Amino acid sequence: MLKRSRLAYAVLGIVVTGVLGGCGGAAEKAPAAAASTPAAADKKQQLESVKADCMKQKGFKYVPYAGPPRKETEQDRKISSGDYQAMRKDREKNGFGVYPAYVYPEEFRREREKSDAAHPDPNLKIQSKLSPAQLDAFHKASDACQAAAAKQVLGLTIKSGMDYFQQRDAARKKAVTSELDSDPRLVELAGAMATCLKNKGYSVADTAPSKMAVRGHISFLEQQDRQGREQHPEEAQSMPKAKKGEEPNYLSPELTPEEAKPYLEKEIKAALDDLECGKDFYAAYAPRETAISQQVNDRFPM
Repeated sequence: MLKRSRLAYAVLGIVVTGVLGGCGGAAEKAPAAAASTPAAADKKQQLESVKADCMKQKGFKYVPYAGPPRKETEQDRKISSGDYQAMRKDREKNGFGVYPAYVYPEEFRREREKSDAAHPDPNLKIQSKLSPAQLDAFHKASDACQAAAAKQVLGLTIKSGMDYFQQRDAARKKAVTSELDSDPRLVELAGAMATCLKNKGYSVADTAPSKMAVRGHISFLEQQDRQGREQHPEEAQSMPKAKKGEEPNYLSPELTPEEAKPYLEKEIKAALDDLECGKDFYAAYAPRETAISQQVNDRFPM
């Protein structure tokens, strides 16, 4: 059964709805993900401490839980730096990262369960014992306390936990577009990449560097969304496509590994063509995007 989960897509400011019940795929393939710095980890601990005190005042038990810092592998670091061989190795299996979770569901499940087992959030157990009414009250208190903590620790004005992520995504998008889309060298490299892709038969609507970096990923998200809307017309009706300027949202289909395999094969080919055309572009763009992401992560600790 398709679930109506909403996942904040940190890199693109996208909301993905129903991605395999919220377990991965598109949202997990965010490029240029940055590991936590000590400063960000300390702020996250402060946020959780303030939130726990606030929740206690509202009559709820809440355990401060910052979670383990994200650890980068050497492969992660190479991809984030725009290393051609590392990117090619990843794309040969995962393409742009949209359909792999359908084709390799057990692999994704094992990784998720391994992470959950190694670092269980004690607050999930607390919430599991609440009645529906109590859980609703818990979530409302959590949003209020999240807002109070963000104001006290970070000086941010937010309405809820989701608003926090949306502001984080907006800050990152603004920094990327203002700093990278105006860079003459990146503009030149993005234009050359676009010409190469057009010569291979691909459509390129926008040659701005930030758009070229995610063009392929978004094209397959949109294909997946079309499949989801065809399969689930009622869901599609209740979740219309975003208008221009609004945060995009996508509805994912239900596919067996066998059904999804042809789509992943097409995605892999497109991703490799994208990399061949953008080899020089990614080498210049990716490390700068990663640095910007790190700066935003320090302002909005995860």
